[in-house]
Amino acid sequence: MSRFHLILVFLCASFGVSAQSRLAQYLKAAEDKYRNGDYYYSVELYEMAMELDSNSVETLWNYAEALRAFKDYRKAEYYYEKVYEREEAMLYPMSLIQLGLMQKCNGKYDAALETFKKAKKKFAKEKKEYPYLKAKREMESCLWAKSAVKDTSNLIFTHLPETVNTPNSEFGHTVIDDKFIFSSLRADSIGLGEEVYTKSYKTRLYQSAIDSGKLEQSSRIDDLFFAGLSTGNGSFSLDRKRYYFSLCNDEGYNYTCKIMVSRFENGKWSAADSLGDIINVSGSNTSMPAIGRMDGQEVLFYSSNREGGEGGMDIWFSAIRNGNEYAKPRTIKSINSIDNELSPWWDNATNTLYFSSSWHDGFGGYDVYAVPYSTQFGEMKNMGIPVNSPANDLYYFKTGDTSYFSSNRLGVLYSKNPTCCSDIFSAAPPMIVIPPTPKETLEDLNKRLPVTLFFHNDCPDPKTQDTITKVNYMVSYDDYRKLLPDYQKEYANGLSGVKAEDAREDIESFFIEYVDQGVKDLYLFRDLLLEELKKGARIKVTVQGFASPLHKTAYNVNLTKRRISSFMNYLRAFDSGVFVPYLDGTAENGGFVNFVQVPFGEYTANQLTSDNINDQRNSVYSRAAAIERKIEIQSVESIQEDSLAFYTELSPTSMDLGSILRGASFAKNIVFKNKSNQPLLVERIAFDTTIVTVKMANDISAQSETNIQFTNAGQLPKGLFSTPVRIYFKGYATPITIRVLGEGL
Repeated sequence: MSRFHLILVFLCASFGVSAQSRLAQYLKAAEDKYRNGDYYYSVELYEMAMELDSNSVETLWNYAEALRAFKDYRKAEYYYEKVYEREEAMLYPMSLIQLGLMQKCNGKYDAALETFKKAKKKFAKEKKEYPYLKAKREMESCLWAKSAVKDTSNLIFTHLPETVNTPNSEFGHTVIDDKFIFSSLRADSIGLGEEVYTKSYKTRLYQSAIDSGKLEQSSRIDDLFFAGLSTGNGSFSLDRKRYYFSLCNDEGYNYTCKIMVSRFENGKWSAADSLGDIINVSGSNTSMPAIGRMDGQEVLFYSSNREGGEGGMDIWFSAIRNGNEYAKPRTIKSINSIDNELSPWWDNATNTLYFSSSWHDGFGGYDVYAVPYSTQFGEMKNMGIPVNSPANDLYYFKTGDTSYFSSNRLGVLYSKNPTCCSDIFSAAPPMIVIPPTPKETLEDLNKRLPVTLFFHNDCPDPKTQDTITKVNYMVSYDDYRKLLPDYQKEYANGLSGVKAEDAREDIESFFIEYVDQGVKDLYLFRDLLLEELKKGARIKVTVQGFASPLHKTAYNVNLTKRRISSFMNYLRAFDSGVFVPYLDGTAENGGFVNFVQVPFGEYTANQLTSDNINDQRNSVYSRAAAIERKIEIQSVESIQEDSLAFYTELSPTSMDLGSILRGASFAKNIVFKNKSNQPLLVERIAFDTTIVTVKMANDISAQSETNIQFTNAGQLPKGLFSTPVRIYFKGYATPITIRVLGEGL
């Protein structure tokens, strides 16, 4: 009989026990099991208590906490939401944080983003405390995940066989001498009534022989067995004669570990020794050793919550001399955070440190990151899908071109809940790499769209009628970002108490969600675009410009042209002008990019947005006004040698009528250039409305230009309008589109 059934026999020994008494017993036992780390039993007991009383917010909260600890993300999300619906974070303020984290672990990034925005407002008065910092960080992380999830990888993703993986938890460590060495959390003897996360379960080191590429049935490394203790996280020294591993005393499943070392010679393990208090500081949790060669020295990397770190578990490293002397450990401030950084692994071939964190931009719980090292640690990079997932992904290491990592994502073996336990996976490049087609690469670029860049009011170059600027967009962005305190002050002007604080938080969230994210999206789009241009691609990019309705219509059109101009300046200045040959059409490989500019001005702005110059709180500093001041990279197309875009040019690219009386007559021209060596024949001109008449020559000679004339065809619409005119040419399926913009008075 399992321990759980013995517990039930004890609790229900007397049929005369009242339901209320049984409820109290279940809750007490569930709390005890949770405190001791027996999360499976805790969940079972809370479920029995819920059958008697499902209305208690306290029980709902404790049950959600037990589900989260048991990694049952779907149920935990449901019950955290129940808690929040009942008490709105008054009794359990962390309910919003935990709900958001569970939504994120379930891949619901939009829902999680909204939850973290609420949490950020909830903790706004405690800006230096963990809950506020975590909510703000997770907002940024969700925005990143929404974008990064669009990426695809051609890696072959494999779940290791059941000779290694079990319905328990496995964590990979290394491959050496045709043996795969890993840890597994399992009972020493497993019966038919297998249970997960019980006191009889310990983490032990195992090995699986690799025969002809196949992993044989695993066996425990008995020489590294310690009765009543857990072992794992192993790493060999550079000369393969020493083996470093973690030895843990688990109070429940709250491990307290220290790093041990055992000599390994002639296939035999020596008695293990502790590394001493230079590494294993008394009272600290020190674990997950990894050996590497950095700056010509053997170095021990590990994770510890010792004093001097950023918070939680941090990555530390110490140089090793003579095999048993350890230099004063140093922390890596550029990657450590107030959350946990775990499972470091050093790649000697590339001087790269891999680790997992629950703080940085990621898809879910823990994600794997890579940070290169030269003379110092560089910029970290999320390893992306499929290495990472919405669940916990840890213990990354590589052998050759194959990566291994542990994850509790959907698809693991399990006996209790689909994400309770970790399995080991591998990812490797395909044997034959099929290069993507031009269509596929453009699809990757379009997945990043729209890229939206935001501006302060009347910027760049305020109070001018110019259509171009010398301002680089990144300078404009930096200046805009510095104005956040002004926006918070002005947007909260006239408000007090909670409403004022909500206004300040709301506008800051706008900067995080839109202004900052736009720049991050631009970086990704920029790099993908450059990659294609270096391959010789010919690309057409459509950029649209917008403004809030504060200024006059004609002024706003010129303003949006300046905003597009600032973006072009950014591209020309980036990386010492790497884009310039492609923009000017002088690249040796024939690649070029043509930016089609569509300056809408305020023609598409929300007309409910204030245009009162005397009400700057709403017309300048409100979210509603700020969201209108932007440019958008809208579409990317391939310019083939048989396409109209390759042979034609419009100047200007849209017909702006400005502010105009609805019954006024007008005649305005756009210059159309045929740059090809063949004549172009107009087939038809299509309108969405009948407010204009369009005339042009039906036959445009090779290497010539003509005017496209726009005249009134009837009364114009009242207010702002924007309508397309499409000109179809013989032999071409895709038309040229010209927008007619104006404001009918």
